[in-house]
Amino acid sequence: MAKKQKKNGGTPATVALTATGTPFTLHAYEHDPASPSYGEEAAEALGVSPDRVFKTLVADVDGELTVAVVPVAGRLDLKALASAVGGKRAAMADPAAAERTTGYVRGGISPLGQRKRLRTVLDASASDHASICISAGRRGLEVELSPTDLAALTSAVLAPIGRA
Repeated sequence: MAKKQKKNGGTPATVALTATGTPFTLHAYEHDPASPSYGEEAAEALGVSPDRVFKTLVADVDGELTVAVVPVAGRLDLKALASAVGGKRAAMADPAAAERTTGYVRGGISPLGQRKRLRTVLDASASDHASICISAGRRGLEVELSPTDLAALTSAVLAPIGRA
């Protein structure tokens, strides 16, 4: 069945959204491998404000991998992330560990449909928008959905973890 989903262009993220009946819009664009920022590239290609396009980052909080979803226009505040999940220290996860655990490649990690479900923190600014864009699970593919739906599907904590 996984091969059929791949053949039809589905990713684990879009399959998860479809399975739950969550409304979403898929946006594809031509990914440029030379682009220095996957998120900013997506915002520009889709003509969407960078504060509505969110990047998925994987951090290590006290030895536990944790997903942080923050606007591409800003950066992740690691101390705020640790605090949001009751931890003491946070650092960016090893990229190979992030890829292995989520089942996605860097630049295409989605908070949805991960191989191993990780605790997730969504930046509180997401609630300022009716819809946000996140990675659909591969470079050049974004999914637009309600931040409320994203938080519900990932059991995310909403917290101010992004900074300008």
